[in-house]
Amino acid sequence: MDAVTIPREKLLATLKAALPDGILFSAKDDIERYTRDWSGDHFGMPLAVARPRSVDEVSQLMRCCSTNNIPVVPQGGLTGLVGAAVAAPGGGEVVISLERLNKLRSISAIDFAMVVEAGCILEEAKRHAEAEDCILPITFGAQGSCRVGGNVATNAGGFNVLRYGMTRDLVLGLEVVLADGRVWNGLKLLRKDNRGYDLKQLFIGSEGTLGIVTAVSLKLFPKPTQVETALVGLRSVEDAMALYARARRECSDLLTAFELILRGGIDIALGARPGLRDPLSEVCPVYVLIEASAGGRVDLRAILQDFLISADDLMIDGVVAASRAQGDQLWLLRELMVEAQGRGGRYLRTDVSVPISMLAGFVGDTLAALEKSHPHALAVTYGHVGDGNIHLNVVPPVGMEADAIETLFHETEEVIFDVVDRYGGSLSAEHGIGKVKQEAFLKRIDEVSLDVASRIKDALDPTGIMSRGRIFLPRAHSKEVGER
Repeated sequence: MDAVTIPREKLLATLKAALPDGILFSAKDDIERYTRDWSGDHFGMPLAVARPRSVDEVSQLMRCCSTNNIPVVPQGGLTGLVGAAVAAPGGGEVVISLERLNKLRSISAIDFAMVVEAGCILEEAKRHAEAEDCILPITFGAQGSCRVGGNVATNAGGFNVLRYGMTRDLVLGLEVVLADGRVWNGLKLLRKDNRGYDLKQLFIGSEGTLGIVTAVSLKLFPKPTQVETALVGLRSVEDAMALYARARRECSDLLTAFELILRGGIDIALGARPGLRDPLSEVCPVYVLIEASAGGRVDLRAILQDFLISADDLMIDGVVAASRAQGDQLWLLRELMVEAQGRGGRYLRTDVSVPISMLAGFVGDTLAALEKSHPHALAVTYGHVGDGNIHLNVVPPVGMEADAIETLFHETEEVIFDVVDRYGGSLSAEHGIGKVKQEAFLKRIDEVSLDVASRIKDALDPTGIMSRGRIFLPRAHSKEVGER
């Protein structure tokens, strides 16, 4: 019998009987803050919210939900943008918030590794690392509210992927509660371990569809003693890519970020903060925010300045921050642009990637296609050049009606994804699929990949209770494994 056909009161009584006091909440006022994500675009009403305090309590909860076929959705900081962690509207799912599992279990400056629970806020984890003169390099705007388990479940990216890789590249091991309540202890600090299948990779980026991450062991790195930041203006995205190619060779592995911003993004940032000055003396069509970091006796400022001098033929104007505070001001432009791009309303977010060598052509072709199909919409373009990831967002005209906005979003997304397809790219570089990108994802996935992924899902979640309807369409499941 499916959970939605059982009376709500009976389900709640079953869950409460299986759990210690203080874990399950179902009153409207108690669950309100778990119903909507950070964007405000995705809303769902859970049957109840569970707030376990330990991995054992997560295990108890999952055993009960598995036995009674109650669907669940794990939830972190609700900063995802694809609706994966928000409950379904019908009130049949139990939200499992990991916020109480937030402890630092261990940290070692010799291993350059830490073990944190999934509910630990990313910024807190980064502070734990800094206390040991190390860094955890996952960095993006939501780090003050997102949680480490969510970073793993979505394979989060961010500004530093160029040097350190995605979250997947930083995970040494995981602790995961499976759909049937069993705990898989894959926590380890080993850098080299070649014993068969690397099971942790199944759960990284799985968006809660295969199990619940409860703890993570993560790689750390020496804390840089020098950080240099520069903002340069260029004539075109092609020149920005030529600059990137030179930077990779001349700054080598010291380069940590190389962010592309078209002029429209700078205008948005300047408009969002009265008194904020235009960063360069000349208005440029394209900007690049560059950051490099190093430790030891490397003269990082000299390396960056020599590089910029050698690339003078590509640049219109530029500035190197004289201090960390000035560097933060340059980064503020990037952050304000992201916060203010929607003019306080809804906008279409895309998160695509193409081969780095094709990025300039992709941006040009996509902007031309949008200008031709929807000239009155505002396209905001920025991205992480070093990993081929572009956020090409669409802001509706002021005063557009809600129905027209939905149509605009659907049509412009198709325009963007069609160009992505032509360039052999991905419709999700770092945000994931969730519910929002599901239709476009399933339209493009090949038959073999879909079959393999479905087999993995069925093996780990045979009753289909884990994040039902995220990434893939929900399938008919029975309590009898193998029955279809």
